[in-house]
Amino acid sequence: MNKNSLKRGLLPYLFLILFVFGAYYVFNIMNRTVNVLSYDKLISLLEEEKVTELTITPKERAVTYEISGKLEGYKDNETFFVRVPLSEAVMREILDTQNGDIEINTKADPESSSLLLIVVNILPIVIIVGAGFYFLTKQVGGANKSMDFGKSRARLSNDNNKVTFKDVAGLKEEKEEVSELIDFLKSPKKFTKLGARIPKGVLLVGPPGTGKTLLAKAVAGEANVPFYYISGSDFVELFVGVGASRVRDMFKQAKHTAPCLIFIDEIDAVGRQRGTGLGGGHDEREQTLNQLLTEMDGFGANEGIIIIAATNRADVLDPALLRPGRFDRQVTVDLPDVREREEILKVHAKDKILDSSVQLPFLAKRTPGFSGAALENLLNEAALLAVRRNKNAISMSEIDEATDRVIGGPAKVSRKYNDHEKEVVAYHEAGHAVLGIKLPNADDVQKITIIPRGQAGGYTLMMPSEETYLSTKTELLQRITGLLGGRVSEEIRFKEVTTGAHNDFEKATKIARAMVTEYGMSDLGPVQLEQQEGGVFLGRDYNKSRNFSNEIAHEIDKEVRKIIDSCYQEAKKILTDNKNLVKRLADALLEHETLTKEQIDSLVETGKMPEEAIEDEVKKLDELKAIAKEKGIKGYTKMTKEELEEAIENE
Repeated sequence: MNKNSLKRGLLPYLFLILFVFGAYYVFNIMNRTVNVLSYDKLISLLEEEKVTELTITPKERAVTYEISGKLEGYKDNETFFVRVPLSEAVMREILDTQNGDIEINTKADPESSSLLLIVVNILPIVIIVGAGFYFLTKQVGGANKSMDFGKSRARLSNDNNKVTFKDVAGLKEEKEEVSELIDFLKSPKKFTKLGARIPKGVLLVGPPGTGKTLLAKAVAGEANVPFYYISGSDFVELFVGVGASRVRDMFKQAKHTAPCLIFIDEIDAVGRQRGTGLGGGHDEREQTLNQLLTEMDGFGANEGIIIIAATNRADVLDPALLRPGRFDRQVTVDLPDVREREEILKVHAKDKILDSSVQLPFLAKRTPGFSGAALENLLNEAALLAVRRNKNAISMSEIDEATDRVIGGPAKVSRKYNDHEKEVVAYHEAGHAVLGIKLPNADDVQKITIIPRGQAGGYTLMMPSEETYLSTKTELLQRITGLLGGRVSEEIRFKEVTTGAHNDFEKATKIARAMVTEYGMSDLGPVQLEQQEGGVFLGRDYNKSRNFSNEIAHEIDKEVRKIIDSCYQEAKKILTDNKNLVKRLADALLEHETLTKEQIDSLVETGKMPEEAIEDEVKKLDELKAIAKEKGIKGYTKMTKEELEEAIENE
């Protein structure tokens, strides 16, 4: 343990002990009763034998005796006190006068002891001075901390937690983009020889959890240079000018250790567009940004300092921050594809015990849209479930449950539907599934469940057969049709609708409006009427005017309505034609609550669950063998079902 921390831990207890002793001492003094008597009164009481206890203390410096004691009838905390001259005659008279059985004690003069004199007279002064000095240093320390307000909050990375490119799965192109920084930090002369200028700043842009921070750490680890890291929010404080001071101090520290890397996480906290605040700007953040712009490419020279920043809101950053000379290069760290997901799963599965049934390539195909952080969380959830179930390895059952937990949250087993609600949810999800099965360009139906998770009463898990980066108009229309399948199925079966499809409508309307206003997939033609944005930046977008008239706005609404209506009618036609399949899936859901892909395929092809289908196949085969035996067909025991049917027909 640190000596300073040990002192800080003991001092409060020491002061507490001193306080208790002091309080006890003061309490005793306040509760004592001392009666001051005259010398004559003492002699009179001695003659009357009313004195029961006597203590004599000589005071040589004062030339007196201090006499204290107790009388008959005194309480425990009550005494008398008499001061008499220091004389043998007086003392002899007192001793001769006492006639009863009195306990007489004689104490030495305390002032004659030098040690006691020091304790009584000097120790209190030492304690008072020490306590004053302690509290004074505490106040000075607090003042120093307040003077340290403008110091940089950037922390130097610990070499013990060194991260390299081996620890970063996937991100092949992104690694190549930042590898130039590593080469420059290792051998800058190779670049300057040809007049090349390395980028001063690299901006990592991408959704949360895709590995932006990890990639920045790997760059520092590969380059083997000092790595300073700080969050954008660490610059901004209540007082104007503090953030700018911290930026100056950060670059001052970095110059002493150049070449080095500075990583600023969530730079949008300090790098937002200036002059966009409602009712005025944000002086502290804007001054901090101005100082950052000046340090990166101003009058000062910061050679050998490379800044890497990360954000998932690049749309709100100030344009001056993104110009060449500052953040020269933007690297998009996107969601991983199937190959990268498999690599990420291998990295996070190193310290986990997986059952032989768990195939990481298959799991990678089942998790499109998952970020690296989501995949790590999936395996961690599966491990927690395996421990909870007292298993020795993580099986596919835990992987399936963990996938559902990451997508929709934990199952709400305690939430119970009544019979009607359960039937409604079953037909709702069956409607989604049948459209996914029957529509040619729809995603593959992987799982159906009516167990509530999060805000959803149930859900149908659909995954694309292969990952694509473009969507056709037909695919978008069929996606809308699939989203409307739940409501249509409810309407066909119960002649009534519920509120269960509100999230489906939200998604369908968003796709339809994007088709009209962004993708040019309507009768309005190839015109972009609205822009896709990550989120509303209030200061910038509050007074943003539309670039179309009210008549066009009415036409947009009509086109969106036309797309939704046509998809609704298409869904109604398909589900009406496949009523029996909808009922079959709904009945299976009511019985089993969850259907896997194998069970769904079996219900579609045979109309029965896989176990029942196998039993029917065995029974049918036995019947064919019995017929073949009666007809005398040779070798019938080794024939397949199809061969038996053909042999019986030919016979």
